[in-house]
Amino acid sequence: MFVNSARTFVADAIRGLVASTADISWHPDPGFLTREEPLAAGQVALLSGGGSGHEPMHAGFIGAGMLTGVCPGLVFTSPNALQVHEASKAVSVGGGVVHIVKNYTGDVMNFSIARELLREDDIESDYVLIDDDVATERADGDGPGRRGTAATVIVEKICGAAAERGDALADVVALGRRVAANSRSMAVALRACTAPGSNEPSFDLPDGKIELGIGIHGERGTSRVPDMPAQDIVAALTQPVIDSLGLERGESVIAFVNGLGATHPMELHLLYGELAEYLSDKGIKVARPLVGSLVTALNMAGASITLVRVDDSVLELFDAPTDAPAWPTPVQNTVLGERTGFGPTFTPSENDSPRSEWVSDWMASWVQRVLTEEPALTDLDRRAGDGDFGTNMVSALEQVDLAQIRETYSAQTIFEAVSAAYLGHAGGTSGALFGIWFRQFYLALHAEDLAAITTAARSGLERITELGGARVGDKTMVDAIAPAVDALDNATELRAGLTDAARAAADGAQSTEDFTANRGRASYVGDAARGVVDPGALVIAWFFEAAADAVRA
Repeated sequence: MFVNSARTFVADAIRGLVASTADISWHPDPGFLTREEPLAAGQVALLSGGGSGHEPMHAGFIGAGMLTGVCPGLVFTSPNALQVHEASKAVSVGGGVVHIVKNYTGDVMNFSIARELLREDDIESDYVLIDDDVATERADGDGPGRRGTAATVIVEKICGAAAERGDALADVVALGRRVAANSRSMAVALRACTAPGSNEPSFDLPDGKIELGIGIHGERGTSRVPDMPAQDIVAALTQPVIDSLGLERGESVIAFVNGLGATHPMELHLLYGELAEYLSDKGIKVARPLVGSLVTALNMAGASITLVRVDDSVLELFDAPTDAPAWPTPVQNTVLGERTGFGPTFTPSENDSPRSEWVSDWMASWVQRVLTEEPALTDLDRRAGDGDFGTNMVSALEQVDLAQIRETYSAQTIFEAVSAAYLGHAGGTSGALFGIWFRQFYLALHAEDLAAITTAARSGLERITELGGARVGDKTMVDAIAPAVDALDNATELRAGLTDAARAAADGAQSTEDFTANRGRASYVGDAARGVVDPGALVIAWFFEAAADAVRA
Protein backbone atom coordinates (compact mmCIF):
# COMPACT_ATOMS: atom_id res chain seq x y z
CA MET A 1 0.00 0.00 0.00
CA PHE A 2 1.26 3.50 -0.84
CA VAL A 3 1.48 5.57 2.36
CA ASN A 4 3.47 8.43 3.84
CA SER A 5 2.37 7.36 7.30
CA ALA A 6 -0.63 5.51 8.66
CA ARG A 7 -1.53 8.55 10.77
CA THR A 8 -1.80 10.93 7.78
CA PHE A 9 -3.15 8.42 5.24
CA VAL A 10 -6.71 9.79 5.10
CA ALA A 11 -5.68 13.44 5.13
CA ASP A 12 -3.10 12.86 2.38
CA ALA A 13 -5.68 11.09 0.23
CA ILE A 14 -8.17 13.94 0.68
CA ARG A 15 -5.49 16.40 -0.38
CA GLY A 16 -5.12 14.52 -3.65
CA LEU A 17 -8.88 14.26 -4.15
CA VAL A 18 -9.37 18.01 -3.75
CA ALA A 19 -6.41 18.75 -6.01
CA SER A 20 -7.78 16.56 -8.80
CA THR A 21 -11.50 17.33 -8.59
CA ALA A 22 -13.53 20.42 -9.43
CA ASP A 23 -16.39 21.70 -7.24
CA ILE A 24 -15.12 20.12 -4.02
CA SER A 25 -13.82 22.13 -1.06
CA TRP A 26 -12.14 20.78 2.09
CA HIS A 27 -12.86 22.32 5.50
CA PRO A 28 -10.11 20.99 7.79
CA ASP A 29 -11.57 22.17 11.09
CA PRO A 30 -13.31 19.94 12.08
CA GLY A 31 -12.95 18.05 8.76
CA PHE A 32 -15.56 17.84 6.00
CA LEU A 33 -16.00 18.27 2.25
CA THR A 34 -18.63 20.32 0.46
CA ARG A 35 -19.50 21.46 -3.03
CA GLU A 36 -17.56 24.60 -3.87
CA GLU A 37 -20.62 25.97 -5.68
CA PRO A 38 -23.39 26.58 -3.10
CA LEU A 39 -26.93 25.32 -3.61
CA ALA A 40 -29.76 27.59 -4.63
CA ALA A 41 -31.52 29.16 -1.66
CA GLY A 42 -34.21 26.91 -0.24
CA GLN A 43 -32.92 23.68 -1.80
CA VAL A 44 -32.64 20.53 0.28
CA ALA A 45 -29.01 19.66 1.06
CA LEU A 46 -27.78 16.06 1.21
CA LEU A 47 -25.01 15.16 3.65
CA SER A 48 -23.46 11.72 3.90
CA GLY A 49 -20.30 10.29 5.35
CA GLY A 50 -18.69 7.43 7.16
CA GLY A 51 -15.35 5.78 7.67
CA SER A 52 -12.70 6.26 5.02
CA GLY A 53 -11.53 3.21 3.09
CA HIS A 54 -14.75 2.86 1.06
CA GLU A 55 -13.76 5.22 -1.75
CA PRO A 56 -15.13 6.49 -4.02
CA MET A 57 -18.02 6.41 -1.52
CA HIS A 58 -18.69 9.02 -0.22
CA ALA A 59 -16.55 11.93 -1.39
CA GLY A 60 -16.64 10.84 -5.02
CA PHE A 61 -20.38 11.44 -5.09
CA ILE A 62 -20.32 15.13 -4.18
CA GLY A 63 -21.81 17.16 -7.01
CA ALA A 64 -24.95 18.54 -8.61
CA GLY A 65 -27.60 15.85 -8.56
CA MET A 66 -26.02 13.93 -5.70
CA LEU A 67 -24.40 14.92 -2.40
CA THR A 68 -23.86 18.45 -1.14
CA GLY A 69 -21.30 17.46 1.46
CA VAL A 70 -19.47 14.56 3.07
CA CYS A 71 -17.93 13.89 6.49
CA PRO A 72 -15.03 11.42 6.18
CA GLY A 73 -13.94 9.59 9.30
CA LEU A 74 -10.65 7.82 9.82
CA VAL A 75 -10.28 4.42 8.15
CA PHE A 76 -13.36 2.31 8.95
CA THR A 77 -14.38 4.77 11.69
CA SER A 78 -17.46 6.97 11.61
CA PRO A 79 -17.09 10.75 11.55
CA ASN A 80 -17.62 12.45 14.87
CA ALA A 81 -20.67 14.47 15.85
CA LEU A 82 -18.94 17.85 15.57
CA GLN A 83 -17.87 17.11 11.99
CA VAL A 84 -21.45 16.26 11.05
CA HIS A 85 -22.87 19.27 12.88
CA GLU A 86 -20.51 21.78 11.28
CA ALA A 87 -20.88 20.21 7.83
CA SER A 88 -24.67 20.34 8.12
CA LYS A 89 -24.54 24.03 8.97
CA ALA A 90 -22.19 24.67 6.06
CA VAL A 91 -24.40 23.02 3.43
CA SER A 92 -27.74 24.32 4.73
CA VAL A 93 -29.39 26.96 2.54
CA GLY A 94 -32.84 27.03 4.10
CA GLY A 95 -34.41 23.90 2.67
CA GLY A 96 -33.23 21.57 5.41
CA VAL A 97 -30.53 18.90 5.51
CA VAL A 98 -30.99 15.18 4.87
CA HIS A 99 -28.44 12.84 6.44
CA ILE A 100 -27.75 9.62 4.53
CA VAL A 101 -26.60 7.25 7.28
CA LYS A 102 -25.34 3.67 7.10
CA ASN A 103 -26.55 1.35 9.85
CA TYR A 104 -23.41 1.13 11.91
CA THR A 105 -23.64 2.12 15.56
CA GLY A 106 -21.04 4.89 15.39
CA ASP A 107 -22.52 6.45 12.26
CA VAL A 108 -26.06 6.35 13.62
CA MET A 109 -25.00 7.79 16.96
CA ASN A 110 -22.84 10.64 15.70
CA PHE A 111 -25.33 11.76 13.06
CA SER A 112 -28.07 11.60 15.73
CA ILE A 113 -26.11 13.82 18.11
CA ALA A 114 -25.49 16.25 15.24
CA ARG A 115 -29.23 16.52 14.59
CA GLU A 116 -29.78 17.32 18.27
CA LEU A 117 -27.32 20.18 17.88
CA LEU A 118 -28.97 21.32 14.64
CA ARG A 119 -32.29 21.65 16.45
CA GLU A 120 -30.61 24.16 18.75
CA ASP A 121 -29.54 26.06 15.60
CA ASP A 122 -33.12 26.00 14.20
CA ILE A 123 -31.91 24.05 11.15
CA GLU A 124 -34.40 21.45 9.97
CA SER A 125 -32.88 18.02 9.41
CA ASP A 126 -33.90 14.41 8.96
CA TYR A 127 -32.25 11.17 7.94
CA VAL A 128 -32.43 8.11 5.72
CA LEU A 129 -30.99 4.93 7.27
CA ILE A 130 -29.41 2.41 4.90
CA ASP A 131 -29.62 -1.17 6.18
CA ASP A 132 -29.23 -3.47 3.19
CA ASP A 133 -26.78 -6.21 4.26
CA VAL A 134 -28.70 -9.47 4.65
CA ALA A 135 -25.67 -11.16 6.22
CA THR A 136 -26.50 -9.53 9.56
CA GLU A 137 -30.26 -9.91 9.28
CA ARG A 138 -31.73 -11.85 12.22
CA ALA A 139 -35.15 -13.46 12.20
CA ASP A 140 -35.75 -12.51 15.84
CA GLY A 141 -35.05 -8.85 15.10
CA ASP A 142 -32.44 -8.69 17.86
CA GLY A 143 -28.98 -7.19 17.53
CA PRO A 144 -28.03 -4.11 15.51
CA GLY A 145 -29.80 -5.30 12.36
CA ARG A 146 -28.65 -5.20 8.76
CA ARG A 147 -25.51 -3.17 8.11
CA GLY A 148 -25.52 -0.32 5.61
CA THR A 149 -23.38 -1.18 2.59
CA ALA A 150 -23.46 -0.83 -1.21
CA ALA A 151 -27.09 0.31 -1.51
CA THR A 152 -25.94 3.60 0.03
CA VAL A 153 -24.73 5.04 -3.28
CA ILE A 154 -27.98 4.18 -5.04
CA VAL A 155 -30.00 5.94 -2.34
CA GLU A 156 -27.64 8.92 -2.56
CA LYS A 157 -28.12 9.08 -6.34
CA ILE A 158 -31.91 8.93 -6.19
CA CYS A 159 -32.29 11.33 -3.25
CA GLY A 160 -29.78 13.69 -4.84
CA ALA A 161 -31.79 13.82 -8.04
CA ALA A 162 -34.99 14.49 -6.10
CA ALA A 163 -33.38 17.34 -4.16
CA GLU A 164 -31.96 18.76 -7.40
CA ARG A 165 -35.39 18.96 -9.00
CA GLY A 166 -36.69 20.85 -5.95
CA ASP A 167 -38.46 18.25 -3.83
CA ALA A 168 -39.18 19.24 -0.22
CA LEU A 169 -37.27 17.75 2.72
CA ALA A 170 -40.05 15.41 3.79
CA ASP A 171 -40.48 14.12 0.23
CA VAL A 172 -36.76 13.45 -0.23
CA VAL A 173 -36.65 11.58 3.09
CA ALA A 174 -39.75 9.51 2.28
CA LEU A 175 -38.33 8.60 -1.12
CA GLY A 176 -34.96 7.65 0.36
CA ARG A 177 -36.54 5.47 2.98
CA ARG A 178 -38.68 3.74 0.36
CA VAL A 179 -35.63 2.99 -1.79
CA ALA A 180 -33.63 1.81 1.24
CA ALA A 181 -36.46 -0.49 2.32
CA ASN A 182 -36.40 -2.06 -1.15
CA SER A 183 -32.62 -2.63 -1.21
CA ARG A 184 -30.60 -5.64 -0.10
CA SER A 185 -26.97 -6.69 -0.48
CA MET A 186 -24.56 -9.49 0.36
CA ALA A 187 -20.79 -9.70 -0.06
CA VAL A 188 -17.99 -12.23 -0.36
CA ALA A 189 -14.23 -11.97 0.21
CA LEU A 190 -11.50 -13.96 -1.49
CA ARG A 191 -8.87 -12.12 0.56
CA ALA A 192 -9.23 -9.84 3.58
CA CYS A 193 -8.13 -6.21 3.56
CA THR A 194 -5.12 -4.80 5.40
CA ALA A 195 -5.38 -1.38 7.01
CA PRO A 196 -2.67 1.28 6.66
CA GLY A 197 0.09 0.70 9.18
CA SER A 198 -0.93 -2.90 9.85
CA ASN A 199 1.08 -5.97 8.98
CA GLU A 200 -1.86 -8.32 9.29
CA PRO A 201 -5.15 -8.68 7.40
CA SER A 202 -8.40 -7.92 9.18
CA PHE A 203 -9.09 -11.65 9.39
CA ASP A 204 -7.23 -14.82 8.45
CA LEU A 205 -8.53 -16.67 5.40
CA PRO A 206 -6.77 -19.95 4.55
CA ASP A 207 -5.95 -20.86 0.96
CA GLY A 208 -8.82 -22.55 -0.80
CA LYS A 209 -11.46 -20.84 1.37
CA ILE A 210 -13.77 -17.89 0.75
CA GLU A 211 -15.71 -15.81 3.28
CA LEU A 212 -19.43 -15.25 2.71
CA GLY A 213 -21.31 -12.41 4.41
CA ILE A 214 -18.35 -10.14 5.14
CA GLY A 215 -18.69 -6.47 6.06
CA ILE A 216 -17.16 -3.44 4.36
CA HIS A 217 -15.04 -2.61 7.43
CA GLY A 218 -13.03 -5.78 7.11
CA GLU A 219 -15.32 -7.81 9.38
CA ARG A 220 -15.17 -11.54 8.94
CA GLY A 221 -18.18 -13.22 7.36
CA THR A 222 -21.02 -15.35 8.55
CA SER A 223 -19.69 -18.52 6.92
CA ARG A 224 -16.41 -19.82 5.52
CA VAL A 225 -16.70 -22.26 2.65
CA PRO A 226 -14.44 -23.91 0.10
CA ASP A 227 -13.72 -21.85 -3.00
CA MET A 228 -16.26 -22.42 -5.77
CA PRO A 229 -16.95 -21.29 -9.35
CA ALA A 230 -18.21 -17.73 -9.85
CA GLN A 231 -21.61 -19.05 -10.93
CA ASP A 232 -22.08 -20.74 -7.55
CA ILE A 233 -20.82 -17.71 -5.63
CA VAL A 234 -23.36 -15.49 -7.39
CA ALA A 235 -26.15 -17.91 -6.45
CA ALA A 236 -24.98 -18.00 -2.82
CA LEU A 237 -25.04 -14.19 -2.63
CA THR A 238 -28.14 -13.49 -4.68
CA GLN A 239 -30.69 -15.95 -3.32
CA PRO A 240 -30.62 -14.54 0.24
CA VAL A 241 -31.08 -11.07 -1.25
CA ILE A 242 -34.10 -12.20 -3.28
CA ASP A 243 -35.57 -13.96 -0.26
CA SER A 244 -35.13 -10.97 2.03
CA LEU A 245 -36.76 -8.61 -0.48
CA GLY A 246 -39.50 -11.08 -1.31
CA LEU A 247 -38.89 -10.50 -5.02
CA GLU A 248 -41.31 -12.24 -7.36
CA ARG A 249 -41.40 -13.02 -11.06
CA GLY A 250 -42.11 -9.95 -13.18
CA GLU A 251 -40.62 -7.41 -10.76
CA SER A 252 -37.89 -4.99 -11.83
CA VAL A 253 -34.59 -4.20 -10.09
CA ILE A 254 -31.42 -2.21 -10.31
CA ALA A 255 -28.73 -4.94 -10.29
CA PHE A 256 -25.42 -3.71 -8.86
CA VAL A 257 -22.20 -5.75 -8.84
CA ASN A 258 -19.71 -3.88 -6.66
CA GLY A 259 -15.99 -4.50 -6.26
CA LEU A 260 -14.47 -4.29 -2.79
CA GLY A 261 -11.20 -2.65 -3.78
CA ALA A 262 -8.89 -5.30 -5.23
CA THR A 263 -11.18 -6.96 -7.76
CA HIS A 264 -10.46 -6.47 -11.46
CA PRO A 265 -13.19 -5.06 -13.75
CA MET A 266 -13.09 -8.28 -15.79
CA GLU A 267 -14.02 -10.25 -12.68
CA LEU A 268 -16.87 -7.86 -11.90
CA HIS A 269 -18.29 -8.16 -15.40
CA LEU A 270 -17.99 -11.94 -15.18
CA LEU A 271 -20.02 -11.80 -11.98
CA TYR A 272 -22.58 -9.50 -13.55
CA GLY A 273 -23.04 -11.90 -16.46
CA GLU A 274 -23.79 -14.69 -13.99
CA LEU A 275 -26.12 -12.42 -12.02
CA ALA A 276 -28.10 -11.37 -15.09
CA GLU A 277 -28.59 -14.99 -16.08
CA TYR A 278 -29.57 -16.00 -12.54
CA LEU A 279 -32.18 -13.21 -12.34
CA SER A 280 -33.51 -14.06 -15.80
CA ASP A 281 -34.05 -17.65 -14.71
CA LYS A 282 -36.05 -16.32 -11.74
CA GLY A 283 -38.18 -14.10 -13.99
CA ILE A 284 -36.79 -10.91 -12.42
CA LYS A 285 -36.17 -8.07 -14.87
CA VAL A 286 -32.98 -5.99 -14.69
CA ALA A 287 -34.24 -2.44 -15.31
CA ARG A 288 -30.75 -0.93 -14.88
CA PRO A 289 -27.33 -2.58 -14.49
CA LEU A 290 -24.54 -1.05 -12.42
CA VAL A 291 -21.04 -2.54 -12.36
CA GLY A 292 -17.97 -1.06 -10.69
CA SER A 293 -15.98 -0.59 -7.51
CA LEU A 294 -18.02 2.15 -5.86
CA VAL A 295 -18.20 0.95 -2.23
CA THR A 296 -14.89 -0.62 -1.30
CA ALA A 297 -13.19 -2.08 1.77
CA LEU A 298 -9.69 -0.75 1.13
CA ASN A 299 -7.80 -3.51 -0.72
CA MET A 300 -10.17 -6.38 -0.09
CA ALA A 301 -10.44 -8.91 -2.90
CA GLY A 302 -14.13 -9.58 -3.20
CA ALA A 303 -17.47 -8.29 -4.39
CA SER A 304 -21.01 -7.56 -3.31
CA ILE A 305 -24.33 -7.95 -5.07
CA THR A 306 -27.11 -5.43 -4.49
CA LEU A 307 -30.67 -5.56 -5.80
CA VAL A 308 -33.04 -2.60 -5.54
CA ARG A 309 -36.74 -3.04 -6.35
CA VAL A 310 -37.76 -0.10 -8.58
CA ASP A 311 -40.63 1.49 -10.45
CA ASP A 312 -40.66 4.12 -13.21
CA SER A 313 -40.58 7.05 -10.76
CA VAL A 314 -37.40 5.74 -9.12
CA LEU A 315 -35.76 4.95 -12.46
CA GLU A 316 -36.40 8.49 -13.67
CA LEU A 317 -34.36 9.80 -10.75
CA PHE A 318 -31.69 7.12 -11.12
CA ASP A 319 -31.24 8.23 -14.75
CA ALA A 320 -31.15 11.96 -13.96
CA PRO A 321 -27.84 13.72 -14.72
CA THR A 322 -25.20 14.38 -12.08
CA ASP A 323 -21.69 15.79 -12.23
CA ALA A 324 -20.47 13.86 -9.18
CA PRO A 325 -16.96 12.77 -10.18
CA ALA A 326 -17.32 9.07 -9.36
CA TRP A 327 -20.56 8.70 -11.35
CA PRO A 328 -19.55 10.11 -14.78
CA THR A 329 -16.07 11.15 -16.00
CA PRO A 330 -14.70 13.61 -13.43
CA VAL A 331 -13.72 17.17 -14.28
CA GLN A 332 -10.05 17.69 -13.51
CA ASN A 333 -8.71 20.44 -11.27
CA THR A 334 -4.98 21.04 -11.58
CA VAL A 335 -4.62 23.26 -8.50
CA LEU A 336 -2.67 21.43 -5.80
CA GLY A 337 -4.61 21.21 -2.55
CA GLU A 338 -3.18 22.06 0.83
CA ARG A 339 -2.30 19.40 3.35
CA THR A 340 -5.25 18.57 5.49
CA GLY A 341 -5.97 17.62 9.06
CA PHE A 342 -8.88 16.70 11.29
CA GLY A 343 -10.50 18.11 14.33
CA PRO A 344 -11.18 21.33 16.25
CA THR A 345 -8.85 22.83 18.82
CA PHE A 346 -10.15 22.63 22.40
CA THR A 347 -10.91 25.94 24.10
CA PRO A 348 -12.03 25.59 27.75
CA SER A 349 -15.37 27.07 28.76
CA GLU A 350 -15.22 29.69 31.45
CA ASN A 351 -16.04 28.33 34.90
CA ASP A 352 -15.02 29.27 38.40
CA SER A 353 -14.50 25.82 39.92
CA PRO A 354 -11.07 25.46 41.55
CA ARG A 355 -8.44 22.93 40.57
CA SER A 356 -8.81 19.55 42.31
CA GLU A 357 -5.51 17.76 42.87
CA TRP A 358 -7.00 14.27 43.25
CA VAL A 359 -9.18 14.62 40.13
CA SER A 360 -6.10 15.82 38.23
CA ASP A 361 -4.16 12.76 39.40
CA TRP A 362 -7.14 10.50 38.60
CA MET A 363 -7.58 11.63 35.02
CA ALA A 364 -3.89 12.06 34.19
CA SER A 365 -3.24 8.51 35.39
CA TRP A 366 -6.18 7.13 33.41
CA VAL A 367 -5.28 8.97 30.18
CA GLN A 368 -1.68 7.81 30.40
CA ARG A 369 -2.71 4.19 30.99
CA VAL A 370 -5.06 4.12 28.00
CA LEU A 371 -2.38 5.60 25.73
CA THR A 372 0.20 3.10 26.97
CA GLU A 373 -2.14 0.12 26.60
CA GLU A 374 -3.25 0.95 23.04
CA PRO A 375 -1.64 -2.18 21.49
CA ALA A 376 -3.47 -4.45 23.96
CA LEU A 377 -6.78 -2.69 23.32
CA THR A 378 -6.29 -2.96 19.57
CA ASP A 379 -5.57 -6.67 19.88
CA LEU A 380 -8.71 -7.25 21.96
CA ASP A 381 -10.83 -5.38 19.43
CA ARG A 382 -9.27 -7.17 16.50
CA ARG A 383 -10.29 -10.47 18.08
CA ALA A 384 -13.80 -9.29 18.97
CA GLY A 385 -14.63 -6.59 16.43
CA ASP A 386 -12.87 -4.65 13.70
CA GLY A 387 -9.67 -3.55 15.42
CA ASP A 388 -10.15 0.24 15.55
CA PHE A 389 -10.88 0.71 19.28
CA GLY A 390 -7.29 1.34 20.40
CA THR A 391 -6.72 3.73 17.49
CA ASN A 392 -9.85 5.67 18.43
CA MET A 393 -8.71 5.96 22.04
CA VAL A 394 -5.35 7.34 20.94
CA SER A 395 -6.91 9.66 18.33
CA ALA A 396 -8.87 11.31 21.13
CA LEU A 397 -6.50 11.23 24.08
CA GLU A 398 -3.44 12.43 22.15
CA GLN A 399 -5.33 15.71 21.82
CA VAL A 400 -5.49 16.13 25.61
CA ASP A 401 -2.82 18.30 27.26
CA LEU A 402 -1.61 16.11 30.13
CA ALA A 403 0.45 18.92 31.64
CA GLN A 404 -2.64 21.13 31.86
CA ILE A 405 -4.62 18.28 33.43
CA ARG A 406 -1.93 17.69 36.05
CA GLU A 407 -1.17 21.32 36.89
CA THR A 408 -3.83 23.78 35.71
CA TYR A 409 -7.30 22.58 34.75
CA SER A 410 -10.20 22.49 37.19
CA ALA A 411 -12.12 19.22 37.52
CA GLN A 412 -14.86 20.46 35.19
CA THR A 413 -12.38 21.63 32.58
CA ILE A 414 -10.57 18.29 32.64
CA PHE A 415 -13.76 16.43 31.80
CA GLU A 416 -14.77 19.07 29.27
CA ALA A 417 -11.41 18.66 27.51
CA VAL A 418 -11.60 14.86 27.44
CA SER A 419 -15.20 14.94 26.21
CA ALA A 420 -14.31 17.39 23.44
CA ALA A 421 -11.35 15.24 22.44
CA TYR A 422 -13.57 12.20 21.95
CA LEU A 423 -16.44 14.03 20.22
CA GLY A 424 -14.10 15.98 17.97
CA HIS A 425 -11.33 13.51 17.15
CA ALA A 426 -12.23 9.88 17.82
CA GLY A 427 -15.27 9.21 15.64
CA GLY A 428 -16.88 5.79 15.61
CA THR A 429 -19.11 4.35 18.30
CA SER A 430 -16.44 4.73 20.96
CA GLY A 431 -15.90 8.41 20.15
CA ALA A 432 -19.57 9.21 20.56
CA LEU A 433 -20.13 7.11 23.69
CA PHE A 434 -16.99 8.13 25.57
CA GLY A 435 -17.57 11.75 24.56
CA ILE A 436 -21.09 11.70 25.98
CA TRP A 437 -19.89 9.83 29.10
CA PHE A 438 -17.28 12.44 29.98
CA ARG A 439 -19.62 15.30 29.12
CA GLN A 440 -21.92 14.19 31.96
CA PHE A 441 -18.98 14.55 34.38
CA TYR A 442 -18.26 18.03 33.01
CA LEU A 443 -21.92 19.00 33.52
CA ALA A 444 -22.29 17.48 36.99
CA LEU A 445 -18.94 18.05 38.73
CA HIS A 446 -19.56 21.41 40.37
CA ALA A 447 -18.17 19.64 43.43
CA GLU A 448 -15.87 16.63 43.68
CA ASP A 449 -17.95 14.72 46.21
CA LEU A 450 -19.74 11.37 46.16
CA ALA A 451 -23.12 12.87 45.21
CA ALA A 452 -21.73 14.72 42.19
CA ILE A 453 -19.74 11.75 40.91
CA THR A 454 -22.71 9.42 41.37
CA THR A 455 -24.97 11.86 39.49
CA ALA A 456 -22.45 12.13 36.67
CA ALA A 457 -22.01 8.37 36.36
CA ARG A 458 -25.75 7.72 36.50
CA SER A 459 -26.39 10.39 33.83
CA GLY A 460 -23.62 8.94 31.68
CA LEU A 461 -25.13 5.45 31.92
CA GLU A 462 -28.58 6.77 30.98
CA ARG A 463 -27.30 8.74 27.95
CA ILE A 464 -25.20 5.82 26.71
CA THR A 465 -28.07 3.34 26.93
CA GLU A 466 -30.38 5.87 25.30
CA LEU A 467 -28.00 6.46 22.39
CA GLY A 468 -26.71 2.95 21.81
CA GLY A 469 -29.44 0.76 23.24
CA ALA A 470 -26.98 -1.49 25.06
CA ARG A 471 -27.89 -3.19 28.31
CA VAL A 472 -25.99 -5.34 30.81
CA GLY A 473 -25.05 -8.60 29.10
CA ASP A 474 -24.63 -7.09 25.61
CA LYS A 475 -20.79 -7.13 25.92
CA THR A 476 -20.21 -3.37 25.92
CA MET A 477 -18.90 -0.66 28.23
CA VAL A 478 -22.31 -0.73 29.94
CA ASP A 479 -21.33 -4.05 31.58
CA ALA A 480 -18.70 -2.15 33.57
CA ILE A 481 -20.59 1.12 34.06
CA ALA A 482 -23.86 -0.29 35.41
CA PRO A 483 -22.40 -2.20 38.39
CA ALA A 484 -20.11 0.72 39.19
CA VAL A 485 -23.11 3.07 39.28
CA ASP A 486 -24.95 0.65 41.57
CA ALA A 487 -21.96 0.59 43.90
CA LEU A 488 -21.86 4.40 44.00
CA ASP A 489 -25.60 4.56 44.68
CA ASN A 490 -25.13 2.29 47.71
CA ALA A 491 -22.11 4.15 49.08
CA THR A 492 -22.10 6.64 51.95
CA GLU A 493 -18.52 7.90 51.68
CA LEU A 494 -16.42 8.91 48.64
CA ARG A 495 -13.32 6.78 49.19
CA ALA A 496 -15.22 3.58 49.96
CA GLY A 497 -17.69 4.31 47.17
CA LEU A 498 -14.99 4.63 44.52
CA THR A 499 -13.21 1.53 45.82
CA ASP A 500 -16.44 -0.46 45.55
CA ALA A 501 -17.17 1.05 42.12
CA ALA A 502 -13.71 0.09 40.86
CA ARG A 503 -14.15 -3.49 42.06
CA ALA A 504 -17.63 -3.73 40.54
CA ALA A 505 -16.49 -2.26 37.20
CA ALA A 506 -13.54 -4.67 37.04
CA ASP A 507 -15.82 -7.64 37.72
CA GLY A 508 -18.29 -6.36 35.12
CA ALA A 509 -15.58 -5.98 32.51
CA GLN A 510 -14.24 -9.47 33.21
CA SER A 511 -17.75 -10.92 32.85
CA THR A 512 -17.87 -9.80 29.20
CA GLU A 513 -15.36 -12.54 28.38
CA ASP A 514 -18.21 -15.06 28.55
CA PHE A 515 -20.77 -13.01 26.60
CA THR A 516 -21.82 -13.04 22.96
CA ALA A 517 -22.13 -9.44 21.80
CA ASN A 518 -25.55 -8.03 20.91
CA ARG A 519 -24.42 -4.45 20.19
CA GLY A 520 -21.58 -2.81 18.32
CA ARG A 521 -19.42 -4.37 15.64
CA ALA A 522 -18.50 -7.30 17.86
CA SER A 523 -22.11 -8.41 17.42
CA TYR A 524 -21.42 -9.04 13.74
CA VAL A 525 -18.95 -11.83 14.50
CA GLY A 526 -21.24 -13.63 16.97
CA ASP A 527 -19.64 -16.42 18.98
CA ALA A 528 -16.21 -15.57 17.56
CA ALA A 529 -16.07 -12.74 20.14
CA ARG A 530 -16.69 -15.13 23.05
CA GLY A 531 -13.64 -15.53 25.27
CA VAL A 532 -12.50 -11.93 24.69
CA VAL A 533 -12.97 -9.14 27.26
CA ASP A 534 -14.74 -6.14 25.77
CA PRO A 535 -12.12 -3.36 25.45
CA GLY A 536 -14.63 -0.57 26.18
CA ALA A 537 -15.65 -2.20 29.44
CA LEU A 538 -11.98 -2.67 30.33
CA VAL A 539 -11.22 1.03 29.80
CA ILE A 540 -14.16 1.97 32.02
CA ALA A 541 -12.82 -0.38 34.72
CA TRP A 542 -9.46 1.42 34.49
CA PHE A 543 -11.30 4.74 34.84
CA PHE A 544 -12.85 3.77 38.18
CA GLU A 545 -9.65 2.08 39.34
CA ALA A 546 -7.70 5.30 38.70
CA ALA A 547 -10.33 7.26 40.63
CA ALA A 548 -10.09 4.94 43.63
CA ASP A 549 -6.28 5.06 43.62
CA ALA A 550 -6.24 8.87 43.38
CA VAL A 551 -8.71 9.52 46.19
CA ARG A 552 -6.81 7.13 48.50
CA ALA A 553 -3.43 8.78 47.79
